[in-house]
Amino acid sequence: MKNIFAHVELSTDNPAKAKKFYKSLFAWKLADMPMGPMTYTMIDTGSRETGGGIQPKVMPKTPTAWLTYVEVADVRKTLAKAKTLGAKVVLAWTSIGEMGAIGVFVDPTGAALGVWERAKKAKKPAKKSRK
Repeated sequence: MKNIFAHVELSTDNPAKAKKFYKSLFAWKLADMPMGPMTYTMIDTGSRETGGGIQPKVMPKTPTAWLTYVEVADVRKTLAKAKTLGAKVVLAWTSIGEMGAIGVFVDPTGAALGVWERAKKAKKPAKKSRK
């Protein structure tokens, strides 16, 4: 796995204002998705490259900021390794339904980074041969 930057996400106190601004600035297509008590807005940049999202802050005292996610094969293993290298895990493995799972850590320099693993696709059973 190449561990590419796969997703960027804006957490803000004012998602409506952010959506209006970025939609006007970049002509992004935005699609709201209900996620429990909040709405998550998917960003379609019109490219197959890195996607994104806009959400209300999950933790009120965190700053308004963009968070980048790196795609990994296994969030749990990556968070464990990051911890042994001096990172602080701030969001343990968390399912995001059919899309996969995420986690977030703060590296030893103080920078936050998210990690994301794609949902595993169920393997289709092999077809039985007729005899």
